[in-house]
Formats: sequence, C-alpha cells, structure tokens
Amino acid sequence: MRAMRATGFNGYGDLKLANLPKPDVSDGKVLVRMTAAGVTPLEHTILSGQYPKAKAPLVLGGEGAGVVEEGSGMEFPVGSRVMFAGLYGVSEDGTYSEWLAVRKQDLCLIPEGIDDVNAAGIPVAYLTAQMALSLAGFRAGKTVLAPAIGGSVGNAVTQLARALGAKHAISSTSNHTKAEQAKALGFDEVIDLSRETLSDGVRRITDGYGVDIVIDAIGGEILSEALSTLAAGGSLTTLGYSGGRKATIDVTNLIWKRATIKSFSLFAQPPAAWEQAWNTIVPQLQSGGIKPIVAKTFPLAEASDALRYLVEGRPFGKVVLTI
Repeated sequence: MRAMRATGFNGYGDLKLANLPKPDVSDGKVLVRMTAAGVTPLEHTILSGQYPKAKAPLVLGGEGAGVVEEGSGMEFPVGSRVMFAGLYGVSEDGTYSEWLAVRKQDLCLIPEGIDDVNAAGIPVAYLTAQMALSLAGFRAGKTVLAPAIGGSVGNAVTQLARALGAKHAISSTSNHTKAEQAKALGFDEVIDLSRETLSDGVRRITDGYGVDIVIDAIGGEILSEALSTLAAGGSLTTLGYSGGRKATIDVTNLIWKRATIKSFSLFAQPPAAWEQAWNTIVPQLQSGGIKPIVAKTFPLAEASDALRYLVEGRPFGKVVLTI
C-alpha cells in the first residue's frame, strides 16, 4: 500500500512516499480503507524533530476517515463509513496511508450528509473543543473566547459554544481578509486584530463584562492578552502553541479576578470523555449546528506540501489529504 512516511525528523524533505505492507488486523481493531486524512500541526511538530516520543521511520497522521473493510462487528459492520483520531502517527503508523488498523474504541460512524473529506478533519478539532469546554465548566449562557477563527480548534470551539447556547462565542484574527471571510460565513463576533486589540474587542462585545472561558490554541502573546479578558472567576485553558511556546503574563489578571489557568491534552483524556464528546458532536453535525470548514485538499503524495500550506499559509479551515 502507499503511505507517506517520515524517514527522519529534519523537515518537510523527510516525508516520502513509501510502499508498505497492508496492516494485519488484531483483536480489538478493524481494518479501515482510508479515504481522507486530516492534517494537523502535530505532524509538523513531529516532522521538525520537536516531539521526542516519536521515532522514525513513521507514517504520519492522527485523524482520518474511511470505510471498514475487515474485523468489524455489529457496531461497525463492513462497509461502514467511519472517522477517528488517536495516537496514530505518534507511537505507531498513522493515517497518511491507504489502509490502517484502527482500535474500535477510536471509531465514530460518519453521520449522513457529511462527506469523507469534511469528516476527516472533524475528530481532533471538535473532540478537543468539546472536551476543553466541558472541563472548563461550560454551560448555556456562558461567554467564551477562542482566538484564531481560521484555525481548526478556534473555529470548532466557536461553533460548538454558539450551538450549545453561549451568550457570546467570540473569536479573533490578525488578518483582515480572514475577518471578512468569517463575517461572510456567519461568525459575527470575531475581533479583527488589525483594527482593535483583543481586550478592546471583548469589552465592546460583552459591554465590559469580559469572558467566562478562554480556550487558547495559540499561546505566545495571544495567551497573555486573552488572560486579561477574563471576567471574575473565569478560566483560561491552554492547549496549543502555534503562536509561541513562551508567554509573559500579568499575575494580577489571575489574582484580582480569582481566575485560573489550566492545560488540556486530547490524548490524555479517558475513553468515557471521548464517548461523551462524540455524543454531543454528532447530533450537532446532524442538525447543522456545527459545520466543518475545509480550506484545501491535497493528494496523499503531496503531504509535504499540505503540511507546508497549513503551517506557512495559515488557511481559514482544515487541510485534508485525499487518498
């Protein structure tokens, strides 16, 4: 089978097309014929040699969609369309391949009306968004800020918070064109950082109240400023660092507001949390409450270009490989 395998972790050039044996199916796994794979920043981190747990050679890719071909049961019969995410592409070969043996507990049936390309980009972003919101104590009526409307997690948090009854579901972008694109897509609480600061935008939208919950996938300076937007008793969850691994904070934003900072890692969450998250996400997909956005697709053999486009092009929406 064809697969895009990292022969080393020294950059884009180490990701090469390989011909590998079709995986065997063991107990608790099913064979999935991959039709699409989501491209995430984690693959770039690994390919750049910044993820010490990963060992080359390694087929990258942690999420995807496909069709069950073998080893299934009543829950996922042969022919079922499924989407999934897991530690694939980290501690074992991943989704940048034509077939993959997938653990049954990682699978979710793709709802009718969602095509495979859109489904491939759903798991990591929306599972992260839903679990992070839940752990932050989200409920209807809360005000939420998730910076970076064009990013997969920022967009997913904004969509889910809005669909689940947030009083305000606020996001941001430093790019005026993306701000206009967001508005055209119906996101009417996006702060254009080329026109105003994050804190000024939050004050304007919330009439000075601030936000109850920040879910930040950016880090760096954005985390520092997002912290200042918290309302009394608010919390900030940090789960990404595309804008920088280091941030300087004003501790009075925590002390005076009795606020908290917490962290989140998707793959550290227990199976029950994954099941609960899917039970929220799937009905919202079926009702149209949330709608995945795909910026661009690339064929499997162009996975290096897809990663480069994601990291350097900073598109509005997901990047997906078609297989």
